[in-house]
Amino acid sequence: METFSVVVIGAGPGGYPAAIRAAQLGASVALVEKEELGGTCLNWGCIPTKTLIASSDLYAQMKSCQDLGLSAEKVSFDYRAMVGRKDRTVQTLRTGVQQLLAANGVKVFKGTASFEGRNRIVVNSQQSPGGSPTTVIGAERTIIATGAASAMPDFLPRHERVVESRAFLDLKLLPSRVLVLGGGLIGCEFACMLAQLDVRVTVVELLEDILWTLDADVRRTVRQHMEQALGIRVITGTSLSNLVPDDRQVRAQAGQEWLEADLLLAALGRKPVTAALHLANAGLTANSQGFIEVDEYGRTQVATVYAIGDVTGGVQLAHAATSQGLTAAENACNRRLRKNEKAVPVCIFTSPEIGTVGLSEREAREKDLEIKTGKYRFAALGKGLALGHAPGFVKWIADASTDQLLGAQAVGPHATELIAEATAAIRAELTAEELADTTHAHPTLSEAWLEAAHVLVGKPLHFAPKKKI
Repeated sequence: METFSVVVIGAGPGGYPAAIRAAQLGASVALVEKEELGGTCLNWGCIPTKTLIASSDLYAQMKSCQDLGLSAEKVSFDYRAMVGRKDRTVQTLRTGVQQLLAANGVKVFKGTASFEGRNRIVVNSQQSPGGSPTTVIGAERTIIATGAASAMPDFLPRHERVVESRAFLDLKLLPSRVLVLGGGLIGCEFACMLAQLDVRVTVVELLEDILWTLDADVRRTVRQHMEQALGIRVITGTSLSNLVPDDRQVRAQAGQEWLEADLLLAALGRKPVTAALHLANAGLTANSQGFIEVDEYGRTQVATVYAIGDVTGGVQLAHAATSQGLTAAENACNRRLRKNEKAVPVCIFTSPEIGTVGLSEREAREKDLEIKTGKYRFAALGKGLALGHAPGFVKWIADASTDQLLGAQAVGPHATELIAEATAAIRAELTAEELADTTHAHPTLSEAWLEAAHVLVGKPLHFAPKKKI
């Protein structure tokens, strides 16, 4: 039996960086992956969806280019070609991961991993579930990075016209009508992408609004654009029932109304992937939600086993998993590194884009914190108007007594890029005054952060002063 200093189970955005970092620290490392290197993010999540969204964004801009003094005749798209580009992008990145692992001396095993004991891992490379194990490897330390999978509730019928996000990405033809079940970030991203490609989209969300975890002003901006600019029908505060798919369409009931579509896309969150691990053999148990609990070092209840990413029940973001993976790898190699996750940005690729980091207004008030806010709209920026993208704003949340920046939100053009500045500022514990004194290039969208900081400290440059009574 070959034994490794560190065995990583799962080669997603948490697992493969953990394997590389452990190898950099001198450990002998094995990485076990049952499907493709890069995991869900690279193969069936972040990368393929954002590749398709890039195409849909450009197509939408081309259709409205007359607003910029341009004209384009017979604007169209080829969805099969878009899918082909998506697949090539994924393959390029997957090959890059493979080369990085090889260059760092990480040995990759293809198969499903399970614990035979605390320090023994079985890798089953058989295609059928009943296949016999093919390889047993020893592990002085193990890092579990098996991630999560799309949830398909029992009330949804199993039918080719009822799919989750991964199955949708495998489609080569675009449906003309799509019913999206779930108004969270996955559902809204797909809804915007499809609507920009001229698909008739209806979103049904059980809660009272879409993107419920965001502040009301951010939700309002996005929902208004989805409904008014993209023509998406958003139904909130009601459940979907009596779902009946057949060979031609899907019919379902939202409240008292019957809805019809060519396809239903279920976007109802994700569940941890732990069933095949045989955790009990390692002395581990999952919690009531199926997640593996860890401490600030990434350690589980078993001293030699760590867990990272979506499987731990924390924030389900690829970059958070990477950060946790590096922490676990350092600690598996006898270092003492705590996770520093107080400033983890969230990027949502709707139209318009959303970026958030730190505390929201709602979260701050739930903690009984005294806060102040400063907001600035892109419509008031020279670069915002020059781009032709006026909707949206940036907003700072700061401690009312110390002026320290606690959170930030951006909704509008390139919000997912702009949030990086806010992340760095919050992690560095800057005050609003310090941000307001930082020179920003002109004309840029990032000036919105500067202007919002000026508002926050009560010295706005580009707001008319309030009239004295």
